[in-house]
Amino acid sequence: MAAVTSESLASLQSDLAATISSADLSVADELFAALDVLEGSASLRRSLTDPARQPAERAALVRSLFGNKVAEPTVSILEAAVSRRWSTERDLGDALESLAVSVTAAQAERVGLSGLEDLESALLGFRHTVAESHELQRAFTDAQATPEAKQRLAARLTPNVSAEARLLIDRAVTQPRGVRPTTLVEKFASAIAARQQRWIAQVTVAKPLDSAYLQKLSTSLDNYFGRELKLDVVVDPAVVGGIRVQVGDEVVDSTVAARLNDLSRTLAR
Repeated sequence: MAAVTSESLASLQSDLAATISSADLSVADELFAALDVLEGSASLRRSLTDPARQPAERAALVRSLFGNKVAEPTVSILEAAVSRRWSTERDLGDALESLAVSVTAAQAERVGLSGLEDLESALLGFRHTVAESHELQRAFTDAQATPEAKQRLAARLTPNVSAEARLLIDRAVTQPRGVRPTTLVEKFASAIAARQQRWIAQVTVAKPLDSAYLQKLSTSLDNYFGRELKLDVVVDPAVVGGIRVQVGDEVVDSTVAARLNDLSRTLAR
């Protein structure tokens, strides 16, 4: 992925975090539908990724096309996406797909980490079932089979999955965008797994912590991050003393080793 695309996608996910977290599952479905519209029109893709057009002009075009057809959160996400720069036309489509998965994941995690774990498990379970059967692989890649037939087959294989899993599985088997459905399902599962890191506090210490301290630390971290985290404690004598905590991209490092490194860099200036 080119640097400009990586930066645009990262800024989108960050700037739209609140919108994504509060969006209904229907928003993810609408984002996938908007992606299908883009996939079906080369001229529209060019217009929405043309750097010669001002971001506001591209956003206005999106609103004129989708404003009366989808929910306002969907329009806001689409406007934000086309306002960014993308290295290729396909990158915009990839971004919309990624944002739709993020909305789906956010819906699943409303019940906590277990929602994300269940979603990932359902996706990987479907992938495993299909990967073990050449007959199923042929069925899902058969160009003559209708999308509805593929959805019915997927439903028979995964009768008890959540609405979030159903949406992503149906998407993968009906609109895999040039890759195998199992490959796209695995990509979706990887995105869900990455989001789970927001719920896991990786704690690094020089020596084992007693249960009372762990409980106090767990409560403090839950209060600070506003959600119930799972602690993953690693004992590493190299940190010498103190504690290092990482939750997703956020890091708090008060280890002796970190302070010594900071001192060394200061003295080297």
